[in-house]
Parts: sequence; C-alpha cells; structure tokens
Amino acid sequence: MYLKFYGLIEHPFRTNPDPIFLWLGEKHIEALAALEYGALTRNGFVLLTGDIGTGKTTLVRHLLSNACKECLVAFIFDPDMPPMGFFNFLSEELGLTRLYYDKSDFLIDFKNFLHKKNNEGKRIFIIIDEAQRLTQETLEQIRLLSNIELNDEKLLNIFFVGQSELREILMKKENGAISQRITMSYHLLPLSELETIKYIAHRLKVSGSKRGIFTLQACKAIYSITEGIPRLINSVCDCALLSGYVANRKVVDLKLIRECQKDLRIPIGSISRGKIAV
Repeated sequence: MYLKFYGLIEHPFRTNPDPIFLWLGEKHIEALAALEYGALTRNGFVLLTGDIGTGKTTLVRHLLSNACKECLVAFIFDPDMPPMGFFNFLSEELGLTRLYYDKSDFLIDFKNFLHKKNNEGKRIFIIIDEAQRLTQETLEQIRLLSNIELNDEKLLNIFFVGQSELREILMKKENGAISQRITMSYHLLPLSELETIKYIAHRLKVSGSKRGIFTLQACKAIYSITEGIPRLINSVCDCALLSGYVANRKVVDLKLIRECQKDLRIPIGSISRGKIAV
C-alpha cells in the first residue's frame, strides 16, 4: 500500500523470516559462525537459542540458502508430536515416500537411506525449530537417531533451535546424554540501540529506499519500545510507515512512533528505561 509513497520496491518490515533482509550485526555474525562450524564438523548436535523474535529462524534459513548443493534438509517447524509422528514427518521431508507404523521399519529404511546418501556424497541436515516443544520421548529418539554413524563420522547434522527455556530442558538430568553431545552452542541476544538503528536502515536500503525515512529520535524510541527484538521492531516500523502514509507524512518521527505504540497496545512504560520521555 505504502511502497510507492516512500519510494520502496519491497515491504521492508515483514515479520516472516526472509534471508534477503538478513542483517548481520556482531551477535548474528557470531551465531552464524557457530552454525556453520557445526554444519562442517558433523560431530554432534548444534544448539541455537534466543528469546522469541530475535531472528533464530532467519539465521537458519540463511545458512540453508547458502548450503552446498549436496545437502538434503528436513525442516521441522512444530516438533510437538509423538516419536512415530516425528519419524513420518522426517520421512516426508527427506523424500522416503513411505508411511511408517512400526519404529523398526523406519529405522531400517532410514539407516539404509543415510548410508546410500553418504555414498553419493550427500549431507543430511535435520533442523528442529521450536525445539523446546519436543516431548521427552521424542527427544530421546532423536538422540538415538544420532547414533547412526560410519567410522566415527556422524551421518546426520542435527540442529536444535528454540527459545531460552530449551537450555534448561537440556540441562535436566534425564537429558545428560544429549547435552554431552552438543558440540556447538550459541544464545542469540536482542539488538543494542545502535544495532537497532543500523537494522532499520539496512532493511529500508534492501527495500529500495534512497533516503532516511525514520528520524534518529524515532529509531531510539523504537529500540526502547521493543528492547531490540527484531520481530517487534518490524511490527512497530511497519505500523509507522502505514500511519505515515495515511497521514501523508514521508518522514517517520517520534510522534508517529507514539501513535503506533498505542495502536499496537504496547504499554507506555515500556520505553521509560530509554532516554526518550513519552
């Protein structure tokens, strides 16, 4: 609706994960390096955690979009299912083209599949998003899948991606065997104020903007409101651009951000820790 008004060619602040908008701040560079190292070593599990909306899924999708052509990827976005449901979802993702009712049947076929793909020079990735939703039983079955190996080389790359509580789950006594196999771990933190300003500018530039649309005060207010959570930053910025379009204002200032804070029902006190009074 507002693209032509602001001179944009893409919507800059969609909340869905899109690798083309990936902004690599210091924290994201470190997280991506950890994921890439885990993908290369194939020695165990890789763990990526962070609060809701910090950009975990976007990072993983960026990694996959740059993965080698020899990679096969199973992306499990809702792992809250019993083991057989998990096995069948995995089978569908990897193209085994069979519905399984018995665990042993799946394991036989899956082991043969992994050996076959390894002989073909293929690498298998299993990305488990929202991994804090895994049941204890399914978590244990995933650990057993990781035992399928050849000459001490793992045939699976398994990534656990989830919210901060996932770390607490994996630290439980019953998950000791899994936590010991995590060879790379990273916790993704929210953006700083400066990173928030750069993040907003980056997404606008990728979308075709030739000028600064948000004032510095507006960007600082957005940081204070959202506490540096990228998904929330996107929501506030998108609201501000729409409000500016409706009001025929081509510059997003502090007043527009205040209006969006009310429209999105964000508590007024949420920006009190910043330097801007509301």
